Amino acid sequence: MRWERGRRSTNVEDRRRMPARSGMVGGGLGTLVLVLLALYFGVDPTPMLQPGGPLSGGAPAEGPALDAANTDPAAQFVAVVLADTEDTWREIFAAGGARYTEPTLVLFSGAVQSACGYAQAAVGPFYCPADRKVYIDLTFYDELKDRFNAPGDFAQAYVIAHEIGHHVQNLLGVSGQVQAARQRASEAEGNALSVRLELQADCLAGIWADHADRTRQVLEAGDIEEALAAASAIGDDRLQQQSQGRVTPDSFTHGSAEQRVRWFKRGLASGQLEACDTFGVESL
Repeated sequence: MRWERGRRSTNVEDRRRMPARSGMVGGGLGTLVLVLLALYFGVDPTPMLQPGGPLSGGAPAEGPALDAANTDPAAQFVAVVLADTEDTWREIFAAGGARYTEPTLVLFSGAVQSACGYAQAAVGPFYCPADRKVYIDLTFYDELKDRFNAPGDFAQAYVIAHEIGHHVQNLLGVSGQVQAARQRASEAEGNALSVRLELQADCLAGIWADHADRTRQVLEAGDIEEALAAASAIGDDRLQQQSQGRVTPDSFTHGSAEQRVRWFKRGLASGQLEACDTFGVESL
């Protein structure tokens, strides 16, 4: 990915040297839930981590903006990818007569307190709609390479683009509608709604990749394959097979490897929001 000369976003908050303040109730249960969530990548923790929820904590402390003189290449890469998503979605929203509100990306180490509650790094990267921030411990990229066998800078960019996809869903009102529907649904029905939400975020990540390459020529040979490898590696079926030796589709919350690849490719091929209507199709 051609990123070195890209614009750096100023919406990066660096909490890596700040201690996380846990406000969890029933720490043992909270830890168990987080371990279970660790099986999944890009999980939306809203149902359990929303303010007032069982794992909700106090208001998070604000961290400093990423120092412009910071030479950490991983942090600089994140700032460039975030800036690229800002440029992409600002243009797409403006074309539709709307205004894109930029999210903040928070770098943390080990654990973090968000407006959605306290979370450990095992949760993986996540988006909190309550404060409109994306949270990521950069050591996740090591896990992406070593555990999921999905190396490469564009695989890492896909991670960010997927979480920014959740921000786009939040701005469009999709996330709120899904959360309300899940509260009225059975567990299996709620899981199915979560799958559609996650696959839509994958599709939105594909739209970003298409738009960024058409306008700024960021892609290099092998980049798309890196993103597809990451999307496939964290499919629910592959993660369940690895962790428990069997696959239980009713418990999927993110979609199968094949589905995640398909919807990313769908967004990449079309570049249009209309192509990402995972809630309007019968078969995913």
